[in-house]
Amino acid sequence: MLYVRDIIQNTLPEVQEKYNYGLPFYHYKGKPFIYLNILKRTNFVDVAFVKGVLMKDQFPQLKDYNNRKNVRSMQYTSIESINQQELSKIINTAAKTY
Repeated sequence: MLYVRDIIQNTLPEVQEKYNYGLPFYHYKGKPFIYLNILKRTNFVDVAFVKGVLMKDQFPQLKDYNNRKNVRSMQYTSIESINQQELSKIINTAAKTY
């Protein structure tokens, strides 16, 4: 999660880190933007984009885990599985929806 945190903060330095519901949330322009979570009975970090549904066509790799209405996420099981360039591109695209 710390590696993903660094990617988020380096890609979009103006995000503000806050904790909501015991989870790290990243706010952009005063609104929830991305949050990180390790879900029960899973082996991955869920990097959840609050308005991810708006990017589902451009980034089909975003998952709709548990039938969430608007949230779409990237799921990583290890640091090695993270493509930093891809994640940064998704973060920058998500910022344009705000």
